[in-house]
Amino acid sequence: MGSFLEAAERNQNKPPIGIRFIECIKKKRLSYRTHQAIVLIVTFLAYTSYHAARKTTSIVKSTLDPESSEAGLKFVPWRITYSSEPGEIKSVSWKLGDGWAPFNASDGTALLGELDLAFLAIYALGMYFSGHLGDRINLRIFLTVGMVGTGIFTSLFGVGFWANVHNFYYYLMVQMLAGLFQSTGWPSVVAVVGNWFGKKKRGLIMGIWNAHTSVGNISGSLIAAAMLSYGWGWSFVLPGLLITFFGFLVFALLPVSPEAVGVDQDEDELDSPSKAGEGVTEPLLASVSGVRQEAVGFIEAWKIPGVAPFALCLFFAKLVAYTFLYWLPFYISHTAIDGKYLSDGTAGNLSTLFDVGGVVGGILAGHISDRLDARAITAASFMYCSIPALFFYRSYGHLSLGVNIAFMLLTGMLVNGPYALITTAVSADLGTHSSLKGNSRALATVTAIIDGTGSVGAAIGPLLTGYISAKSWSAVFTMLMAAALVAGLLLTRLVVAEVAAKIAESRSQGSPASKAQAAAFDV
Repeated sequence: MGSFLEAAERNQNKPPIGIRFIECIKKKRLSYRTHQAIVLIVTFLAYTSYHAARKTTSIVKSTLDPESSEAGLKFVPWRITYSSEPGEIKSVSWKLGDGWAPFNASDGTALLGELDLAFLAIYALGMYFSGHLGDRINLRIFLTVGMVGTGIFTSLFGVGFWANVHNFYYYLMVQMLAGLFQSTGWPSVVAVVGNWFGKKKRGLIMGIWNAHTSVGNISGSLIAAAMLSYGWGWSFVLPGLLITFFGFLVFALLPVSPEAVGVDQDEDELDSPSKAGEGVTEPLLASVSGVRQEAVGFIEAWKIPGVAPFALCLFFAKLVAYTFLYWLPFYISHTAIDGKYLSDGTAGNLSTLFDVGGVVGGILAGHISDRLDARAITAASFMYCSIPALFFYRSYGHLSLGVNIAFMLLTGMLVNGPYALITTAVSADLGTHSSLKGNSRALATVTAIIDGTGSVGAAIGPLLTGYISAKSWSAVFTMLMAAALVAGLLLTRLVVAEVAAKIAESRSQGSPASKAQAAAFDV
């Protein structure tokens, strides 16, 4: 048994076959910077494909359930565009506009909400276990298995189209298994990136890198919308094949850490020792580098200062973000904009602008938090500002297409900014927190705790929307504004600590200058 473990450890520390092939072609070892570039590119593509596979359901919703309840879905009288008469029984054959049983019945919107809940609930539960496993096994293998599994079950949802499957429990089970495999992704990619990049400029780097979320949503929306005319099954199968392909790319190329490929870390990447004292104003997100030790336990990770408030904040932030992720195309297609209704495909394409705003928001939040060295202040400020943005989008987005686009971009920026910041830079910072005394074996666990807790909110938001929207979309937006407010309030203690730390730092920096100035006057 011992020899088997030793062999496994030696194999784990070998560079991936793709890295070895590149080094063989170049006839020299790859530099640390080259490895960093490979990590950023490969993990970017990996999580882009995760989100592309995840986004398809929201695009296909209106196709599966074209005759949703009229209540709350319009600003002007509802249009009648469907060919079937009330009470007429639809055949199980499909054509664009007929819907797909069982989702085209009167409870279709609720059933779609239950699919979202099933996916996200299993995703959130699986996240905790994935983080625990991710700090203990080879992240490259773990991520590959997750991506291939996600591809298989995403495709199986689409297979229901050709197999003429109308059993709700088939789609429910497939979504649950897809959610389980999707849970492997985020803890793994954040842990890998955290292994390769120190805290210096981490917010900006991860803000740019986190654009994969929005790029995945956009590409998933465009692919799914383009495939609808060929049959909604292709909207699932194509993203499923895409993530499977990138899973094999991860297996071939991804170096999980500098130690795993035997390269020396650059001096610039080493985190500088904390200069703060041990008082209450010590920055909560300080990190230190050190020798890898035993993986941190689940309870111990929860006790790291800052993990609980950021995790709870993300609960409400993802509730808002994922409600848009799963329901924005549906909302747009069922809302009259300048007195006109958009087709399902056009609504799906238009909804991508929310994610375009999200790219800007993620980069902006990361850059601001780096410049201020204040993650909590930045995240809370964005959440507070998203409240009026949500109000304006609901109240005035229907006036014209231009107004809708402007407020959608603004809302996407403010909603996804803190979401991106917390799930990337904050998670990486806390995973290498000073209280761990140099132990970096908490990255995946901490990331899983924060994003897993957030994913519980991500599951609840779309589910509640499925029921509330049948009565009033205004009530849905009220729920989202309340969630944004609570998200900001949950960071109050950390905001106060960061402000106190800034004041103390300002006084300490000003004191020597004051003394020097006084000495000059004495002379």
